[in-house]
Amino acid sequence: MTTRTNDEIKSAVRDFYGQVAVAKPSGGCAPACCAAPRAETSLALGYSAEDLAAVPEGANMGLGCGNPQAIAGLRAGETVLDLGSGGGFDCFLAAKQVGPTGRVIGVDMTPTMIEKARRNAETLAATNVDFRLGEIEHLPVEDATVDAIISNCVVNLAPQKADVFREAFRVLKPGGRLAIADVVMLAPLPEKLATEILSLTGCVAGASSVSALKEALQSVGFTNIRIEARPESRDAIATWMPGSGAEDFVSSATIEAEKPGGGKSCCLPSCCSPGAAS
Repeated sequence: MTTRTNDEIKSAVRDFYGQVAVAKPSGGCAPACCAAPRAETSLALGYSAEDLAAVPEGANMGLGCGNPQAIAGLRAGETVLDLGSGGGFDCFLAAKQVGPTGRVIGVDMTPTMIEKARRNAETLAATNVDFRLGEIEHLPVEDATVDAIISNCVVNLAPQKADVFREAFRVLKPGGRLAIADVVMLAPLPEKLATEILSLTGCVAGASSVSALKEALQSVGFTNIRIEARPESRDAIATWMPGSGAEDFVSSATIEAEKPGGGKSCCLPSCCSPGAAS
């Protein structure tokens, strides 16, 4: 991706999103500070007006590139983990779906994001949501305790994606599933997009190809892998770094995979029967 070390990349990402966490809303801040209002951005990504109304002000920061809730098939009583939980938007929506018998864990490496999410949880009186400070390459979560992992435009920011998927596999229960929205690389990036720091923190430079992601998921043991680029994201991506042409090289995508076990061949929403047990 660049000649920067992993620590330098993490530091740049932490600093950037730390600033986003404390910034006052000013018409939206998508991955690279696009001009679209946050509500408008979220509606375009597949969230409903009801979703937006269900979370405290400030929880939706307009930082996503899709809607992992739409593919996760969350069920009452499940334990859900959100990688890079930010202000808690997806965690609070997941908490509604799993109900009082379920549990949601949000992990983020930016202290100011964790503080913001915890304040939002207090506002919402969300007692089944737990926010933890940590890196997604080193999850502060016990082995085989999670039914579903969601994430929204965060894995691309991690310099060691194989470690992210290895940790995801570790914490999932047998039969557990990965259902995330992220960006994928459609074509090799030009040097400017590949090396510019704003491109890195803006969810462009860290994108991997579909084949690389599949290989990384398979290498740690995931099966039933489905990665689908979303060409309709082109217009939204064009606003991330206006004039850069990023939309020609990356696309939003849905990424699904399963940890073998659990007594069934597939538990992904795309291939399991309605109402299947967790």
